[in-house]
Amino acid sequence: MFTGLVTDIGEIVAVREVADGLRRLEVACGYPGASIGEGASIACAGVCLTAVGIGEAGGRTWFAADAAAETLKLTTVGRWREGTRINLERPLRLGDELGGHLVAGHVDGVATVTVREQMSDMDRLELRTRHALARLIAAKGSVALDGVSLTVNEVAGDTFSVLIIPHTLKVTTLGQLAVGEEVNLEVDLMARYAARLIEAR
Repeated sequence: MFTGLVTDIGEIVAVREVADGLRRLEVACGYPGASIGEGASIACAGVCLTAVGIGEAGGRTWFAADAAAETLKLTTVGRWREGTRINLERPLRLGDELGGHLVAGHVDGVATVTVREQMSDMDRLELRTRHALARLIAAKGSVALDGVSLTVNEVAGDTFSVLIIPHTLKVTTLGQLAVGEEVNLEVDLMARYAARLIEAR
């Protein structure tokens, strides 16, 4: 489990196919190498990936993680290339402060930025996603966009908006998002389970 509070911005330094439908990514990061154990979970732009290798090059730690076909199809991971910058978060530990909201790292799909508005003290993003996910998003509820915990401002049909404060713009990749770009979207866990219970009746 994660909280949606980004602790580092990583950079993709290598991408290679290791099998049919399986891609290995190497991510440079600021975490001490000794703090990453093989098999550790790391949220990469909101996608929970498992570290399968750890090393150091050029004075920077890197970890390797494999992305399977489903992840490549449903998320932005399939479009990551060398140089792509991604939000990173280490998993929540028992006793840690829950500063954002509970994020599983199981991305539901993508959302596309349709409007970016620079306000006096923050930025407003408007995004569109498929109806099956949009119906699970509520005003004043939570979403994770590229692994960042955000409060939903408004919802209208398949479109929703969020307000992003300067600190978040500075310490995550959201500050560089442009209209037309896609982000990984994870809806609130409670909304997902509530919908499933209703469908099961």
